[in-house]
Amino acid sequence: MSQTQGPEEQADWVFPSEKHLHNLAPALQEAQAAWLSAIDSLRQPDRKTHELIRMVCTVILRNPPGVERHAMLAAEVGATWDEIAGAILLTQPSFGLVPALEAFPHARRGWHAAQEQPTETE
Repeated sequence: MSQTQGPEEQADWVFPSEKHLHNLAPALQEAQAAWLSAIDSLRQPDRKTHELIRMVCTVILRNPPGVERHAMLAAEVGATWDEIAGAILLTQPSFGLVPALEAFPHARRGWHAAQEQPTETE
């Protein structure tokens, strides 16, 4: 967030709830952001596996925006559609067919969004 921009004007909150949390409890929002940043800095598992695990957690929670986001992030670091779909299907035995089926369109949207991103070689 830039020095001249307040939390109400910030366009790049990672999660929509961050703006509201920041307005209510700025120190809590900042601590949560630091905590999430620390999780993102883990060296193991590798980044692709990290994003696939986080995507699967959002499938289990039935959180469509999370599924889309983590499918996109996994694809950005090299996950294929088959790897994303396979990870989603692994939730089925413990959590049932419906959450997995509901997740597919959101995961596909995230995967496609990553395919549309320019690569470093373009």
